[in-house]
Amino acid sequence: MGMTIAEKILARHADKDSVRPGELINARVDLVLGNDVTAPVAIREFRRLGVGKVFDKDRIALVPDHFTPNKDIQSAEQAKIIREFAREQDITYYFEVGRMGIEHALLPEEGLALPGEIIIGADSHTCTYGALGALATGVGSTDMAAAMALGEAWFKVPPTLKFVFNGTLRPWVSGKDLILYLIGKIGVDGALYRSMEFTGEMIANLSMDSRLSMCNMAIEAGAKCGIIAPDTVTLDYVSARAKRPYEPVYPDADAEYEKVYTFNGADIEPQVAFPHLPENTRGISEVGEISIDQVVIGSCTNGRMEDLRVAAQLLKGKKVHKNVRLIIIPGTQNIWRQALQEGLIDIFLAAEAVVSTPTCGPCLGGHMGILAKGERALATTNRNFVGRMGHPESEVYLCNPAVASASAVTGKISAPEEVL
Repeated sequence: MGMTIAEKILARHADKDSVRPGELINARVDLVLGNDVTAPVAIREFRRLGVGKVFDKDRIALVPDHFTPNKDIQSAEQAKIIREFAREQDITYYFEVGRMGIEHALLPEEGLALPGEIIIGADSHTCTYGALGALATGVGSTDMAAAMALGEAWFKVPPTLKFVFNGTLRPWVSGKDLILYLIGKIGVDGALYRSMEFTGEMIANLSMDSRLSMCNMAIEAGAKCGIIAPDTVTLDYVSARAKRPYEPVYPDADAEYEKVYTFNGADIEPQVAFPHLPENTRGISEVGEISIDQVVIGSCTNGRMEDLRVAAQLLKGKKVHKNVRLIIIPGTQNIWRQALQEGLIDIFLAAEAVVSTPTCGPCLGGHMGILAKGERALATTNRNFVGRMGHPESEVYLCNPAVASASAVTGKISAPEEVL
């Protein structure tokens, strides 16, 4: 019996001919990631191990992105811990403010996440890199510490669910809508500790930005990882930026899947996830009249160039509704610069949006857009749990950048066609 992508990557990194779901293995890792929230704990545990040096200074990435630029003394102390550790260990890929970005937008851009690799990060949305054909998954800070010391981690081989998307994309539909639609069908635990393998005509026609957005939210279905087999889109993206050699991995023709789901593009319109779970999805035509106080466009899910271009297309020549605050957060410094060069920032400012430096900020209720009691936000972020963006009695709705931009203009959750 053949193997799925996840199984083949794990087998290769464990020096085994094959692995099967449920098997416990130790496997080499290609990259270990931490941020300003999780890395300080991992650094403390690393020191408790009594190891003087990390296993490979070129295989660790430290990105202060959650509360940076630092919002208070505590976040400044957190950032200082990883800054000093990076200097002490001579970490090659430490990204300081001014050079950093939101970690899951930054690492693919920097060529640090590559096909066929195992990437672990002390952040649940590490699964983003599955868009590049990597097995990427979130771990706890103690596992991060062990991996920094040893260059390996333990894994329970996950079963794989296959999701086939047939047909073509409807207008204004992106990878964000495909994953929201999927989660709406199977629930937030529908892929619990599974690998989600995405394939089909619609996936093949997605841009890399859309694929990254889609795999980013595999964790919102409870998955261990989400993976798209590398194709010309993938290889064109990574070939010019890869920081190390890589070898793509593909599923065997006789790979065994726990279950196969098939979806049709004609059924998928832009999606909106209602509070307080990403599974509470409705098509935009079913939303009804819902007024909003704030719109956030950005995050590791939708802060890339494709997202900003869509936003600019909807906002050009218009004004944000008088009752709405629109916050736009480019995912990295390079994305910010490119948006500036393309004139997108001027469009956003003319529309009376605020444009932030790259930061996770409001996504996790950190800073740069916290909600007060009773306020309602529409966001291109990935989670809408109770209190996720501020007060426990606030509400967060999730959508793609097109719906977010249109809604910022109308003052209520709206389809893009309403402002064009």
